[in-house]
Amino acid sequence: MPTQTVPVWAFYACEVYAVAFMVVVGALWLWRTHRRKERPPEKFLLLRAPGETQRRRVQQADEKMFFYIFGGAFVPLLLGGFVLIVAARLPRRLVLFGAAAAVVVFGLSIVATAALVFRFLSRRRDDLLGYLGERAVAEQLQSLAANGWRIFHDVPAQGRRKKFNIDHVAVGPTGVAAIEVKTRRKKKGRPGMEEHVITYDGRQLIWPWGEDTCGIDQVQAEADWLAEFIEKRTALRVHPKPIVAFPGWMVKERTVGDFRVANHKVVPSIVAQWRPEPLTPDHVDLISRQLDERCRDVED
Repeated sequence: MPTQTVPVWAFYACEVYAVAFMVVVGALWLWRTHRRKERPPEKFLLLRAPGETQRRRVQQADEKMFFYIFGGAFVPLLLGGFVLIVAARLPRRLVLFGAAAAVVVFGLSIVATAALVFRFLSRRRDDLLGYLGERAVAEQLQSLAANGWRIFHDVPAQGRRKKFNIDHVAVGPTGVAAIEVKTRRKKKGRPGMEEHVITYDGRQLIWPWGEDTCGIDQVQAEADWLAEFIEKRTALRVHPKPIVAFPGWMVKERTVGDFRVANHKVVPSIVAQWRPEPLTPDHVDLISRQLDERCRDVED
């Protein structure tokens, strides 16, 4: 029975066509947009929403999703096919060796690209969870607005070595609070440990599976930066309350020190009642205007 094989060049022609199509169509769209000179009616600079940094990461991941999946599927084929083409041009005694090399390259490429895709998807999954956690805390903090509090989200800050952001800043009649959100998944714990409980013993956080200081040093540094920022901008000396929120977890504090750790539903009462530092309405407004300017940078 006669058989017909597809030439190798046809496979590569399809790849070239796909890339050329995306490049040409993208270039034509950019040219058309520029030629029409369309622009927004105003340069909107909006306040950062809860989890703005995490939202941007998730959005960027979604935009790159096709590239990772497409690349992960086709890069091993391209590399393996290239080695196979080279092997076909080797002397006959080396063809078998070349074919084996193509199989090895193909297998290693699959492992490498699969690991890259897994890492990419895991990062997106974690960013989405972090975004939802910050949204959950923001919804609880919204209840403070009726009592004269101003809430700012994802406040951009600049440290000595790198940029960072404070998940939430609350400014109101009883002071200023810096809130860091840590959203972790629950999993199987050690024998005798409750899988939904975090305990703070005054030195570290005790999780069902181990101990660490997740977020503690971070929120203290954020509170220090916030105090310095407010003093530079307003000449007011305030002592922001450092709070670490753990959405979805029951948090037990064995001791209360310079900062607090709490479930997200308890955070508003801590912000309003713990370590009060009374501020006048004028002071609240002055501090809020500086933070408003700092957070108003959303254009997309």
